[in-house]
Amino acid sequence: MHRKFTAFALAAALAGSTQAAPKGVSRDEVVFGIHTALSGPVASWGVGSVNGIRMRFDEVNQNGGVHGRRLRLVVEDNQYQVPLAVQAANKLINRDRIFAMLGALGTPMNNAVLPRMFEKNIPTLFPYTAARAMSHQLHPLKFAATSTYYDQNRVGVRFAVEELGARKICMMTQDSDFGEETVEAVRDQLQAMNMRLTAETRHKPTDTDFVGALSTLRSAGCEAIILGTILRDTILIRGTAKRIGWNVPLIGNIASYDRVVSEAQGGATEGYYAVTSFNLVYEDTAEGEAKAWLQRYRQLHGSEPPASAQLGYIYADIVVMALEQTGPELTVESFLAGLEQISEYRDIFGGPVISFGQEKHIGTNEALVSQVRNGRWNPVTGSMRY
Repeated sequence: MHRKFTAFALAAALAGSTQAAPKGVSRDEVVFGIHTALSGPVASWGVGSVNGIRMRFDEVNQNGGVHGRRLRLVVEDNQYQVPLAVQAANKLINRDRIFAMLGALGTPMNNAVLPRMFEKNIPTLFPYTAARAMSHQLHPLKFAATSTYYDQNRVGVRFAVEELGARKICMMTQDSDFGEETVEAVRDQLQAMNMRLTAETRHKPTDTDFVGALSTLRSAGCEAIILGTILRDTILIRGTAKRIGWNVPLIGNIASYDRVVSEAQGGATEGYYAVTSFNLVYEDTAEGEAKAWLQRYRQLHGSEPPASAQLGYIYADIVVMALEQTGPELTVESFLAGLEQISEYRDIFGGPVISFGQEKHIGTNEALVSQVRNGRWNPVTGSMRY
């Protein structure tokens, strides 16, 4: 059940934090923090997110900042490990004295850090996890921009049944908080459609051998498999299925929606589906601002932007808009009120419309399905809801 926060309740929840200049704010600077994976199995997500956020911040800073304040991002590597995420967050909170956390990576990492953030009255903005914990149970300090894994995996089941004609639905998930959200989504959607789960397997995030799991699901007669996987395990599962001669549809979520997956060696992921909340752009199809952004990213970093870079740019742009609406008298309370005023935001990449409000701290619950074809992501549906 969602807890309701009125403007009065928001002020009460933040009492004491607005009496003096908040942490991370001076006359000429606002400091944001991020703990993410700059190394480890999902480093492409972390590096891309930092690049995307800094691109937007740099654009703003080159034009004098927001109300005369430059925007600075302090980055810590959590290597996609909970203990390191806690250590990084403590440094950002206590030593760097950040104003807000922006784009922190990982479901278990964010879950471990959130209580400390709330205790210190530090906003947590647009984490790189679509876990329901980041958006459900409304809290004045917590904002998410994209649809949740739960929403996306329910859309994945609907897509498998309604568009692919599958009747025997199975799932493969990581045995983690992240994977559990897929489990709940698949079971709930199948129940809503008066269907039953045919079979399931679970694996550790570090597992690399999926022959046994896929053989089990193949024997069960699975006609489509919903995945609760990220990057490496997605590539290995799809590649293994092809190697054993089983071309079963595999449908993941935004955690596997990245160039690393679509461009996997030897076309390993060809045909793979992912339910996402935005469109990855390519130069030959991008137009206007999106094309200019893509070219600028390539010039700055010498590579094609991962999906996380697009999201980082979007998240930073929303922050800039909120700061502009807040005005020069920046406090935690006024900033959150500025975020809540954002309505009908449209990013430059053609993603779903994002809106917030006093009782709505998740920007959108819409999702769309994309498929790997010829080494790139191609949208196959418009926006969907379960």
